Amino acid sequence: MTTKHTVKNKGEQQLELPRYFPYKLSVLNTVVSQSIAQLYLGRFNLSRQEWRIIAALGIQRSMSAKELVAYTSLEKMQVSRAIARLRNDDMLYQQEDSNDRRYHLLSLTEKGKITYRKIVPLALAREEFILSALTEEEQEQLLSLMEKVHDKADELQQWG
Repeated sequence: MTTKHTVKNKGEQQLELPRYFPYKLSVLNTVVSQSIAQLYLGRFNLSRQEWRIIAALGIQRSMSAKELVAYTSLEKMQVSRAIARLRNDDMLYQQEDSNDRRYHLLSLTEKGKITYRKIVPLALAREEFILSALTEEEQEQLLSLMEKVHDKADELQQWG
């Protein structure tokens, strides 16, 4: 069986990269991420990792570094570096967890909260602009389809 992204060549199945779903998804991720990143990179001098941590703490209020790794889907080292830079820039406050002294809870300082409040409306406006290519119904379908694909990919990862 030939799928939409493969071509037959002398009985051999070949992959047509521009139509290959993982490739298309990666390209889409890059262009969407870069269009949003222009905000926090250019205007606020924040990396993608730093912005994700600020965004997470803007909602969650306080989290440990371990919780931030899981919540933001960033790697441990990326989170560690971002935390260090944000603490240096007085955007994060770190305190010992009263329930477990081995952990530290991170929260936004007033400067971090101000930055969060400045970026959020701009990021949401860009998201709205990008999604304006779709009707509201299509946007709901897209989210639903993305969840289905995510679940299948997660299932495949479980298989190893």
